[in-house]
Amino acid sequence: MKSKNLFSRKGLKSFRSFLRNRSTSAEVALWEILKSRKLDGRKFRRQYSIDKYIVDFCCPLEKLIIELDGNPHGEYHRIQRDEKRDKYIESLGFTVLRFENRIVFQEPEFIKYEIRKFINKEKELI
Repeated sequence: MKSKNLFSRKGLKSFRSFLRNRSTSAEVALWEILKSRKLDGRKFRRQYSIDKYIVDFCCPLEKLIIELDGNPHGEYHRIQRDEKRDKYIESLGFTVLRFENRIVFQEPEFIKYEIRKFINKEKELI
């Protein structure tokens, strides 16, 4: 029996491309921090699909997802949907870090610190 391909599903390729081409200013700013292995040599992907979901940023090596939340995520129904989505993604062994869009602009060093804290936490356990 073949296992179901959960990652970078071909059926979502055009939608992922659509999202990348219409990134928010916060996504563009965070991508500048993450792209080309700029953050501790880790490779991040943007608009990466995991099963039926598309995440903002993913570091497959660390099993780390980074999501940026703007105003739409403050709505109650959206928060519930995000929680359900996060639980599913976490059930696959990923960790989801969420930041508000404004933090990307106001505190970019905080975001880098939080990502590094997660990456280095794994090393501390060894």
